[in-house]
Amino acid sequence: MRSTSNPAFRNLPTQKQGGYATFDRSGGGMMGGGAAMAGSQSSYVDPTQATQDTGRPITVDDVVQKTAISAALALVAGTLTVLSGLYILALPAFIVGLVVSLIVIFRQKPSAVLTLLYSGSMGVALGGITGFMQMDPNLRGIGVQAVIGTAGVFFGMLVVYKTGAVRVTPRFTKWMMGALIGVVVLMLANLVASFFTEGGFGLRDGGPLAILFSIVVIGVAAFSLLLDFDAADNAVKAGVPAKYSWYLAFGLMTTIVWLYIEILRLLSYLRQD
Repeated sequence: MRSTSNPAFRNLPTQKQGGYATFDRSGGGMMGGGAAMAGSQSSYVDPTQATQDTGRPITVDDVVQKTAISAALALVAGTLTVLSGLYILALPAFIVGLVVSLIVIFRQKPSAVLTLLYSGSMGVALGGITGFMQMDPNLRGIGVQAVIGTAGVFFGMLVVYKTGAVRVTPRFTKWMMGALIGVVVLMLANLVASFFTEGGFGLRDGGPLAILFSIVVIGVAAFSLLLDFDAADNAVKAGVPAKYSWYLAFGLMTTIVWLYIEILRLLSYLRQD
């Protein structure tokens, strides 16, 4: 399995257990479902034996359903937080989400409870942040725009991956890893600089440079989704146990949360007086 920028996907097992519908162009597509026969007779593994050893192999539907459940939970939690006005819950919810994400990553085991806990807590955190921002008359309705933007980018990148418009090759993965590291380093440097000078390097002050930087970060987050789709696709091809669909859902949710935050930030810049 190719390496990915998402740490959650680096602990997936890689055993080969037969062919199933995948996210790629030759399979049924992420949303299509249905099984596809793959591999030669020599690589065939008795499904009964595979189930006894590691459980039912994962399918595309497993990944889609778990990701949809997680995303829906985050959306509902965020919406309720905005409507209730409990914006003060944003910080503790964010801390809970961060702790849970570290547990999932270092525990190296799939968990429906932890994935849903992460999704719910981050939904509350993002809802609190969004609600607080919308107290500014200039930012009314920014949450709905950010949700639509995030969904649009997600499905747009899914189409890009499925059609093969951009192929996830080892070279592409290396470029993405470099871009991700560069973005993180710049964020940290700007944060440190902000302690000594007002606005730091100007990457988050809402000015032209900040807008450009946000667009770049959104681009990196969007293309990171391609790596996530590829990791999920490879997991399906490898026939890893179905329980890892929760692990894949968690990995996709971390990228979706990051993407939402950056889109929300960019919209706030563009709607400033």
